[in-house]
Parts: sequence; structure tokens; C-alpha cells
Amino acid sequence: MASKSPENSSAPGVAPSGLTQRFLDLIEWAGNKLPDPAFLFVIALGITWIMSAILAQVEFTEVDPRSETKAPIQIVNQLSGKSLAAFLSNMVETFIKFPPLGVVLVALLGVGVAEHTGFIQSALKGLLSVTPKKLLTPALLLVAIISHSAGDTGYVLIIPLGAVMFAAAGRHPVAGITAAFAGVSGGFSANFLPSSLDPLLQGFTLSAAKIVDPTIDVNPLCNWYFMSFSCAVIVGIGWFITDRIVEPRLRSMPADVLADLKTDMHSLSALEIRGLYAGLAVVCVGLLLLLAACLPEASPMRDPEGKLSSNSSPLMKSIVPLIFILFLLPGIVYGYVAGTIKGHRDIVAGMTKAMGTINYYLVMAFCAALFTSAFANSNIGVLLAVKGANGLTALQLPPFVTIIGIILLTTSVNLLIGSASAKWALLGPIFVPMLMTLGLSPELTQAAYRVGDSSTNIITPLMPYFPLIVTYTQRYVKNAGIGTMISLMLPYSLSFLTCWTLLLIAYWQIGLPLGVDSKYEYSRPATEASVSEEPVAGTGSDPTAGQPKADQPAK
Repeated sequence: MASKSPENSSAPGVAPSGLTQRFLDLIEWAGNKLPDPAFLFVIALGITWIMSAILAQVEFTEVDPRSETKAPIQIVNQLSGKSLAAFLSNMVETFIKFPPLGVVLVALLGVGVAEHTGFIQSALKGLLSVTPKKLLTPALLLVAIISHSAGDTGYVLIIPLGAVMFAAAGRHPVAGITAAFAGVSGGFSANFLPSSLDPLLQGFTLSAAKIVDPTIDVNPLCNWYFMSFSCAVIVGIGWFITDRIVEPRLRSMPADVLADLKTDMHSLSALEIRGLYAGLAVVCVGLLLLLAACLPEASPMRDPEGKLSSNSSPLMKSIVPLIFILFLLPGIVYGYVAGTIKGHRDIVAGMTKAMGTINYYLVMAFCAALFTSAFANSNIGVLLAVKGANGLTALQLPPFVTIIGIILLTTSVNLLIGSASAKWALLGPIFVPMLMTLGLSPELTQAAYRVGDSSTNIITPLMPYFPLIVTYTQRYVKNAGIGTMISLMLPYSLSFLTCWTLLLIAYWQIGLPLGVDSKYEYSRPATEASVSEEPVAGTGSDPTAGQPKADQPAK
């Protein structure tokens, strides 16, 4: 059963102006004219095949940044017999190994039980009882940003919970989805808690920097101070956009609220309170056991170097299974104590119900996996990125304009390639040496990349989790499509891109530290550069300062 959500006339903010409203309506109309998201990936796959067959006949002079021998980029024809044979023989493996798929399936099994038994709903009611309604949006955005420490799990955990929290507070559930999506994906790099992303990107940055200077070192937390400061900016902008633009726009979009998510704010019953306490106690015990397992220096949850936060540590690799366990067990305990389940069949029913909600996503994930694999194998993405970077270099712009160019180029590449690490593995060997020769540090280049990488995640249908967000939205607005989500997320994207870029430039000009052991300028060792060649980074510095000598490594 479904019931209409309450009137949203009390939602904060005012409706967008006529011009803004018509523009967003046009975006929604045009976006919804696109084919079904699953078929959109099929079309993109076909275009990739055709373009690869054409471009494979062309000899390019651009050097492949991934090649140790500095070989030129070669487009691989995906319509050749060899490529088509590999496409067919690897199809099952390509789908199974599609990165978001396992995260979604495993996490939802545990979350499904916790939702089916009522544990999540009771916990949210308890949270809402102590959270002022006016602070619900910033609280959700902050939690979404913190979720970055757990990798991509915010997509399958925080975003659907955002809809539930807004519905429980009598607000439009899709506004909860957009706010959480903006925090999880649009503000992906902003976080005051170090995460596995920091050492992951630093590894690529350091390798790229050593192309120019083999003695250089880059700290894994080289952007930590700036990204921590960015949290407040992202929360503030997201709060304004959600309450003043998105939610008023949603007034014309009635939402269906599932019967078990009705928005009445009745008090928890005695059994629900007892079950909630029991479930939370299980969570606390589980976290304490995990802490006890991680603290010893010889902990099996550490990587070979003894680190817990590195991307290769068992702890970081276990985030999704841990979420599964830390929702499954409390959900089961809550169900037995509160009387919402009677036996193991109810537990299985909860898992089954959760899997039933993502049938459509599985179809889209299959098509997305095939496209992503073919696009990566074709090398078209590499060619586009290298040509863009070379064009930017040829312009010889002032340093601060170059940084803005790096941000904008990253946003463009981001519309085609979703993975942050995959993009930086591709762009880092191009951007970092290029800007080092202009006198700009690897730390600054990495910060610029992170700004551009985050801002457009939320408006590209080719982002691996975008189809999942559309699926979440269709639970409440049946006719929602790609255009609906793009029109809702576009204000976040443009605002994040503009304000975050200006923040980085201002942060740079003021001279605030980017992070641990970080700097804005790069000067080659005195044995390699004369005093006259030392660059001075800033808006007024010479864009040709610090150019490499003829015998130094190429850009």
C-alpha cells in the first residue's frame, strides 16, 4: 500500500523564479526524452564500438601516460574479431566484477533485514525526536560527507535513509535523496576524517611527480586541511539549495510514501523502545569488538606496513561486509525483542524484499558494466584526456587560470569516467608534471583535481551509481527519470563547482596550508635550475616560469 505524502507547503524556502523554473523544467523535459537509462548505456556502447573502429585507423602522436616505454596512444578497435570474442567470453565476468554491484547487493542484504524488522525506522524516529526539523538538512549532509570514510557505501546506505528521514519528518522524500546524493557524491572529496581515498590519490600523485623530480615526496594528507574546511562550505551550499530551490520545486511532484514509512510522528511504543535499546547495544558491542581487533599492532586488519586506513588494508576492504553485519545483527535482535519477527523465515523474507527493490538496477548495472569495460579497453578516454591537457598547456595561461582550467577539464572527463582513482591514474601523470614545470606543486594540482572530480558526479548518467539513485527516486515518484534527477541535481553541481573553485583560489591566495607537509609552489633542486628559473606561484606570476630544460623529462 502507498499513501500520498503530506502537503509540502510548509517546506522551507520559496519556489524558484520563473526563469529558473523554466530552465530546470527544460532540463527535466530534455533529460526525460533520453532513452531508458539501461538502453542509454547500450547506445553509448554502440557509439564506443563505432568510434573505436574509426579511430583505430589513425596514428596519434600523444604519449600514453600509462606506458613505461612512452609509446603513443593507440585506439583499440572494439569491433575486431579479437575484441568481440573477448567481449563475449568475458561478459559474465565483466558483469560480476562491476564495482558497484557487489557493494549494493551485500550491503542491502543487511540493511533489508534492519528495515524489515523496523530497527531503522525506530532509530530514525529516535534521531528525529532530538534533531530540530530546521537542522535536518545540514545534519543529513554532514552524515553523507562523513560516509566517504567508508568508501562508496554512502550510496547504498545514506541516500535511501535520507528519503526515509525526510518522509518521517513530513518533508518530501526525494528532497532527502537529493541532499544525501549531493553530500555523498557531489561533495565526495570534502571530509574532515581521513579516508582510504587520501592515500590512494597520493600514490598516483607521488608517482606522477617523480617523473619530474625523483627525490620529491608527497604526504598522504596533503589536502586534509583544505578538504576539512570544504565540509562547511559544502554543507552550507547544500543546505541552501535543498531548502530554497529543490524542495520548493518538488511541491509540484507528489510523492508516494510506502505504508511502513508513513510520516506520522507518533511516539515509540514500549516494545519498540526496548527493541531499539537492544539493537543499539548490539551495534555498540560490535563496534567495540572491531576496535579491539584493530588496535593491536599485529592486528590482521592492518596492511603489511601496519596501517589501518590504507586502501589495501583488510579493514578498508571489509567495510561493506561490516555494514552487512552491523545492520543484520541489530535488526535481528530488534525484531525478536520488539516482536516484529517470529523466526528465521522472517529474516529471509527481509533479505528477499530488499533484493526485490533493485531488480531494475540489476538490468542497468549489466548494461553499464559492458559499456564501462568497452570504453576503458578502447583507450578513447585516454586520448580525450591527453588531448585536453595538451591543449591547456599550449594556452600558457597564468597559474590561477591554469588551475581553473584543470578543474574544468576534470569535470569534463568526469562526465565520461566515473571512478575517482581511475581518472587520477589517467590524468595525474599528465597534470602533475605539467604544472610542476609551471612552478605549481603536486599538492595543489591534486586539490584542483579533487574539486573538479566531485562537482559533476551528480549530473552524469554514466556515473556507475546514478542508475541506483534513479531507482531510489522511482520508489516515491514513479515517473521520475534521468531528466528529473539531472534537473534536481544541476543547482547543486553548478553551485559546488563555482563556490568550491573560488574557495580553492582564495585559500591559495591567503596562503592557508592545504594539508600536512603541503605547499603551493614547486622549485626544482638548485642543481637542476638556476635562481632565475625559480617560479613564484600566484595570480601575478609568470606563466612560463620554471619551464624545463631541454634535457629534463618531457611533460
